[in-house]
Amino acid sequence: MAEYKEAPLATRPKTLDPAEYFNISPDHRRAEEQRAALKAQLKRQYQLQLNSPHRKELIEDPALTRWTFARTNNVYPNFRPTAKTSLLGGLFGVVPMFILFCVLKTNRDNKEQQMKDGTYVRPFRLSY
Repeated sequence: MAEYKEAPLATRPKTLDPAEYFNISPDHRRAEEQRAALKAQLKRQYQLQLNSPHRKELIEDPALTRWTFARTNNVYPNFRPTAKTSLLGGLFGVVPMFILFCVLKTNRDNKEQQMKDGTYVRPFRLSY
């Protein structure tokens, strides 16, 4: 194993800790090997299904299904309304609309005032 020099403010990763890496019980090592074998078998089965030229049905990947469910349908348990999220929601949701409203309103008011005074020159005339 390569010599690893620790950073002053960071701990050594578990994978590089010699006590954790070399002093593993045979049962623990066997369990890790079984998990790795099962993972490789599932990956091979999925790749065979995915690359089959005679495939006609949709292939369901359970991990992808769980991830999609957590991202779309199950948002509330993963979102916590706090002061920070409320402030960010107001800052990026409400404030831009208010600024846009103010800009458009003042522009329209200025045009109406110029029209009343007779100083507004229309940029697109329909007839001369």
